Amino acid sequence: MNDDPYLWLEDVLGDEQLNWVRNRNDPTVARFGGEEFERMRAEALEVLDTDARIPYVRRRGDYLYNFWRDATNPRGLWQRTTLDSYRSDNVEWDVLIDVDQLARDDDENWVWSGAIVIEPEFDRALVNLSRGGADAVVVREFDVTTRQFVDDGFELPEAKTQISWHDRDTVLVGTDFGPDSLTDSGYPRIVKKWRRGTPLAEAQLVFEGARTDISVSGSTDRTPGFERTFISRATDFWNSDRYELRGEELIRIDVPSDASSVSIHREWLLIEPRTDWEFGTNTYPAGSLLATNYNEFVDGARDLTVIFEPDAHTCLHQYAWTRDRLLLVTLADVASRVETVTPPSRDDPLRPASPRLRSSRGSWERAPLAGIPPATESVIVAADDTGDEFFLDSSGFDSPSRLLRGTGHGPLEQVKAAPAFFDAENLSIAQYFATSKDGTAIPYFVVRPGGVGGPGPTLLYGYGGFENSLTPSYSPVMGRLWLARGGTYVLANIRGGGEYGPRWHTQAMRENRHLVDEDFAAVATDLVDRGITTVPQLGAQGGSNGGLLMGIMLTKYPQLFGALVCQVPLLDMRRFHLLLAGASWVAEYGNPDDADDWQFIAEYSPYQNVSADVKYPPVLITTSTRDDRVHPGHARKMTAALEATGHQVWYYENIEGGHAGAADNAQSAFKTALAFSFLWQILST
Repeated sequence: MNDDPYLWLEDVLGDEQLNWVRNRNDPTVARFGGEEFERMRAEALEVLDTDARIPYVRRRGDYLYNFWRDATNPRGLWQRTTLDSYRSDNVEWDVLIDVDQLARDDDENWVWSGAIVIEPEFDRALVNLSRGGADAVVVREFDVTTRQFVDDGFELPEAKTQISWHDRDTVLVGTDFGPDSLTDSGYPRIVKKWRRGTPLAEAQLVFEGARTDISVSGSTDRTPGFERTFISRATDFWNSDRYELRGEELIRIDVPSDASSVSIHREWLLIEPRTDWEFGTNTYPAGSLLATNYNEFVDGARDLTVIFEPDAHTCLHQYAWTRDRLLLVTLADVASRVETVTPPSRDDPLRPASPRLRSSRGSWERAPLAGIPPATESVIVAADDTGDEFFLDSSGFDSPSRLLRGTGHGPLEQVKAAPAFFDAENLSIAQYFATSKDGTAIPYFVVRPGGVGGPGPTLLYGYGGFENSLTPSYSPVMGRLWLARGGTYVLANIRGGGEYGPRWHTQAMRENRHLVDEDFAAVATDLVDRGITTVPQLGAQGGSNGGLLMGIMLTKYPQLFGALVCQVPLLDMRRFHLLLAGASWVAEYGNPDDADDWQFIAEYSPYQNVSADVKYPPVLITTSTRDDRVHPGHARKMTAALEATGHQVWYYENIEGGHAGAADNAQSAFKTALAFSFLWQILST
C-alpha cells in the first residue's frame, strides 16, 4: 500500500525503527513493572526453571533423549539417559550438547531448534541452531558417540532449511541454494541429494517445485525391509502432492491433496481426509482415519478400512504408531479418550477382534486403554515405532502432569509426576456452551478459584485457526499468576480450531472467517450474561493467529472487553502475504491481491479498520524483532495507528525470541509477567 504512513516500520533492524521500539518498550515496562510484576516474574521463572518439572523424553535406540532448560542452563542441554535411570528419582543424564557453552565458544546467540538423528544407527545427528530463536537455522553434523561436531561434516549456513538423512553418507536437503531456489513464502522449492565430501553446489537435483508453492521436502524411511524415499510438495498451506521416489521415477500416492495427515508405517498407509472423500464406490467423511496396505494401494487396490469415524461430538485428536499397534486419542466435546488399535496379524489375519474393523486382510482390534487418570486431558508425548514403548501425559486444569509409560503389555506405569505449582484444591471447573450468531453451540471452559462467587477479573483465551485445538490441560504459570491471585480463566473452543475435527476448521476459512470472531464474541457475551464477569473486568489474550483475533476484537467488538493482550500478531491483512512466511497462509485467509478476496478480508483486517470515532479498551501489543514467521511490522504499525488516533495502547518488543516471543526461560517469564501485570492493573481498577 503506497498510502500506508507506517510502512517504514517494516524495516526490522533499521536504527530509526529500533529507536521507535525502545521509545515504547521503556514506558511499558515502567508502567507495568514494579514490585508485583517482579513477584510474578520470579514466580513464573521458578516454574520454568525448577528441576521438579517432568523431563519429557523420546526413545532413540537404547536411550531416552531430552532437551532441558533451567536457571543454570538457560539455553539448554541436549542429553540422554537409560530407562532404568529415568525411572529413578535421581536421573543420571549424559549431556551431549551444552548450548550455553557452545554459544560462548562460538560467540553466537544460539537457540536450540532440534536434532535429526540417523536411524537405525542413532550415532549421528543433524543439529539445528537458530540465532535468537528465528525459524531460520544453521545445520551442523554432530557425532553422538564422540560428542563432537564432525569436521568436514554436513554443514549449512542460516536458512529455512529442510534436511533429512537418506543414508549414512547422504542427505536430502532443501535450502537456500541461491537465486530462485526458494518459494514466495521463503521456504525451499528444490530438493537435492547431497553426498558427503562433495560441494553443495554439486548436489544432485531430485525434485523442483514452483515458486508459488509453499515448500517442498524429501525424506527417507530407513526401516529395515521397508526402505522408501518420499517427496512432498505443498501447493498451499492445506494441500500437498505426495510421491514415492523409486530410482528416478516419481510415483504419486493417490490420496486427497488436502488430507489432514498421510502416514506410512511399515506395510500400512493411514489417511485422514480433511474433507469428505469420494473414493471408489465409497464416500469417507472428513476427519475419519482410514487404513490400507501401502504397496497394494500404490499398485491400484482400493480396499480401505475405517479405523475411526467422527460424529457430531467426537473427533480424532492424535494418533501414533508403536511397531505393531496404533494409539488413538479422540476428543468428545473436548474431553480426551485414549484407545489402542491392533492391525490384522500377519500370522493370523482372521483372529477374533472386538469391535471388528473388517477389511479383506482381516480385522483391526480397537480397545480403550486402561489406567488413564479420570477427568484429565491425555496426549501422546512419544511412541517408539521400532518397539512397543509409548509415553502419555495426563493433566487437567487442576491436575499437574503425570507421565505414563506403556508397552501394550500390562498396566500403564507412572514414571514421573509434576508437582502442584499453585493451590488448586478448591478450583471449580465447568464447561458451558455459548450460542454464536448463526446458532452454533460453542463450548468453553471456566476455571474459578474457590470463594469467587460473583463477577470478577476474567481472562478469556482463544486462537481459532489452522485446525489447532485448545484442550483443558494444566498451566502452572497461568495458575500461579492468575488463578492463585483470584482471577477466573476461560478457554474458548471456537471454530477455526480442530476441537470437533476438520469441519470445525474448514467452515471458518477465507470468506467465512467472520465465524471465528462471532464465536469468540458470543463467549465473551455469555460470560457477562451468566454473571461470571463484567465488561470492565473481562480481558482477552491471543497470539499469532490469536493475535489477529485480538485485533479484530479491538476494532469490531471493543464494547465487550475491558482489556486485550495481543501477542506476535497478524494485523495488516492487506500486506500479510508479502511479509516473511505470510504467503503460506493465503489458503487460510484469502489473497488480498484478489479483489473478491480483499472484499471480505477488508471487513475485518484490524490495521485497516482502526477508527478514531470508537472507544477501544486498553491493549498491550507484544512481538519479537527476531520473529521471522509473523513480521514484527504488524505489531509496530498497528501500535502507531492506534497512537495516532488517540487510543490507549502499550507496546513491548523483545529483541530476541522468534515467533515464540522469547529465546529462553528468563525472557518467557518476563513477557508472561508483563501481560499478567497489565491485565491485573487494568481489570482491577
